[in-house]
Amino acid sequence: MIAAALTLTAASVDAFELRSADLPADAPIAQPHVANGFGCTGGNRSPALSWSDPPAGTRSFAVTAYDPDAPTGSGWWHWVVFDLPASATGLPAGAGDASGAALPGGAVQSRTDTGTRGYFGPCPPPGDAPHRYVFTVHALKVERLDLPADSSGALVGFSLTANRLGQATITARYGR
Repeated sequence: MIAAALTLTAASVDAFELRSADLPADAPIAQPHVANGFGCTGGNRSPALSWSDPPAGTRSFAVTAYDPDAPTGSGWWHWVVFDLPASATGLPAGAGDASGAALPGGAVQSRTDTGTRGYFGPCPPPGDAPHRYVFTVHALKVERLDLPADSSGALVGFSLTANRLGQATITARYGR
């Protein structure tokens, strides 16, 4: 009986999926989703994301975009959103606007490594190999993280790890 319950739980976590038509697996991140700053001239529009089959017990979600290849020694947080309601099944393109107007009520958009809120698209140094941009939806066991809106990506990441039931990712690439 216990083994059957453990198998069911593992299967439901494995079913958790993140999708985005804006981040095709076989193409670099498109200009509308690239940064507009730091020498890049993209549209700085967050991609549309949708998810399904979160783990049982999910009480909220968070979405992050992270570049583990940034030449900082600690990567680069491009987008940090938390306290998304458990009823959410995605975010529309542009939801990462600094105003947060397209986010569900109560959602918090925290600081990126640019020091500002909202999505900041890819802009790796010229000549670097294409960087990986890991978009992740985190299913959480708590309704709210109760963190300040100006929390760093690292602080939010710590809280996500402590409260995560499951996660689903898409890894996209961009270089210049």
